[in-house]
Amino acid sequence: MKVVVIGGHLSPALSVIEKLPKTDRVLFIGRKYVFEGDKALSLEYKTIQSLKIPFVNLTTGRFQRKFTEYTIPSLLKLPYGFMQAIFALIKFQPDVVLSFGGYLSFPVVLSAFLLRIPIVIHEQTLEAGLANKILSIFASKICISWETSRKFFPKDKVVLTGNPVRQFSIFNFSRATGSRFAGQFSIPENGFPIIYITGGSSGSHFINTLIESNLTKILEKFNIIHQTGESFKYEDFNRLEKIKALLPNELQSRYTLTTFIDPSLVGGILKKADIVISRSGMNTVTELIFFGVPSLLIPLPFSQRQEQLKNALFLRTKGCAEIFEQKDDRNIFLSKLFDMFENINKYKENLRKISSLTNIDAAKKIIDVLEYAKKKK
Repeated sequence: MKVVVIGGHLSPALSVIEKLPKTDRVLFIGRKYVFEGDKALSLEYKTIQSLKIPFVNLTTGRFQRKFTEYTIPSLLKLPYGFMQAIFALIKFQPDVVLSFGGYLSFPVVLSAFLLRIPIVIHEQTLEAGLANKILSIFASKICISWETSRKFFPKDKVVLTGNPVRQFSIFNFSRATGSRFAGQFSIPENGFPIIYITGGSSGSHFINTLIESNLTKILEKFNIIHQTGESFKYEDFNRLEKIKALLPNELQSRYTLTTFIDPSLVGGILKKADIVISRSGMNTVTELIFFGVPSLLIPLPFSQRQEQLKNALFLRTKGCAEIFEQKDDRNIFLSKLFDMFENINKYKENLRKISSLTNIDAAKKIIDVLEYAKKKK
């Protein structure tokens, strides 16, 4: 089977790619750069390149939530993105297209529909993303992660598969043994609890600066693994690296700083982490439930229809996480974090109660849907 995978949500895409038969061929269509106007390479590009999977960098426009210097140039790219998608599909001749939503999916899914290529959409959220709701008209099948999404799509197209978790990073610890992670970095064996801080593959300037302003106080109680992203606009990693160099040696040894983390290592880190500080995209929430890791979630404030806030509230109402919003007083951040650790066992017990919400076979179920769509062509 020849499959085109549309990026944008890397975690579930990698889970499905890993589970595909070795004889299948994959073409990945995604973003080469992190942000528009920023030449930092995206994690999805680096990861797909490392897997030696063909990658098409789709240069298309997006509808931005606020007007910037890039808004008009972005919209002018829409026709070019559509032509790029048409040519990529004609050249690769896929049996099926698998989309995980987002603005990149528009030109590819529409092109696939015109070329009569079966389309399978996967929805990660508790509800439904705008792109997926629109493109469901053209899809052969729609895979959903949660039962709450079913009402947003045509009933005869929906299959409940669950949200794929990166199984290679869960079960394959050959690259993440002890305190060392494939030579990328190591965690000191000093008895201090571990906080894993991430803003997602692109990083988060807000989270980075929030940690920066509280760094010394956190390091007095914890080891930190901090994935900053690699935006050239903010240069958070370079600034934090200079701050780390000025810390006392003991605190320096507790602070692991990196621009990105190989996806194959994330499972090993989550297994070791006591608390995660992160955004609250649904893929992150799924992994937190699967690994049973308490979290202090900082929802992206301008996510579509407050999707990230809803995800964070879902975990908090289950007693598995706390929320710090960007509008909150920064002075309460540390007290929330330290209070969580004082009651860490309560959060872990609540996570055990909802562990059945994740589906370990989700990637395989999606592949079954791909095979079905191919046969129905």
